[in-house]
Amino acid sequence: LPESGVPQLVQPMIWDYSADLDVEDKVQLIEKYQRCGFSKVWFASAFKGATGVNQSLTLIGHHLKNQLQWLEVASRTPPDVLEGIALTGWQRYDHFSVLCELLPVAIPSLAVCLQTLKDGGYSEQVKENVEKLLGMSDLEINTYMR
Repeated sequence: LPESGVPQLVQPMIWDYSADLDVEDKVQLIEKYQRCGFSKVWFASAFKGATGVNQSLTLIGHHLKNQLQWLEVASRTPPDVLEGIALTGWQRYDHFSVLCELLPVAIPSLAVCLQTLKDGGYSEQVKENVEKLLGMSDLEINTYMR
């Protein structure tokens, strides 16, 4: 792979939407990419659309945990290696599936995930900022919001 020149042309993206991704496994994968000559990598997380093909509502807690796990991976990655995080929001699992977790119901999750990534973690202050931004009185993280 190093002799092919590919590592100078592309930057790999590591995708994982799980709430309990294996941090050590991701760190080792990044190290492997570096040994192959890739100087930069991207991470891909999700704020919606990754928990079930027919999911209607977004469970913020699942996606928040995913962001926190990626932040843990980032903290164990040399700062000059991580190019960025693509925060995805899938609408369907394939072109033949029904739509899932439409954007309006996922906006609170998007706001929590963005604020968490921006601040480098989740705190009561993040929750208060999102509630104020969205005009909500009580943001529910671990139950389905209606």
